[in-house]
Amino acid sequence: MNAAGAQDVKTLLLHNNDQYRQLVDQHHQLDNRLHELTDRPYLSPSEQLEKATLKKRKLALKDRMEAITREFLQGHGTS
Repeated sequence: MNAAGAQDVKTLLLHNNDQYRQLVDQHHQLDNRLHELTDRPYLSPSEQLEKATLKKRKLALKDRMEAITREFLQGHGTS
């Protein structure tokens, strides 16, 4: 599938799949917090830990969103 087709599927899921939409919302929230931390000139040890944890959580959410996308494509005969 090309990039435009993949984006179409993600847009469709965003509008029609509550779980996918919640994952995207959570991903954006984590991304916003991560940007807040990244913009700081110095991070305390607890903030450094939070930053690492946020990155891992964001990756896990992205993996779950990709899994939903793959399941959707498999269910609709598209690869």
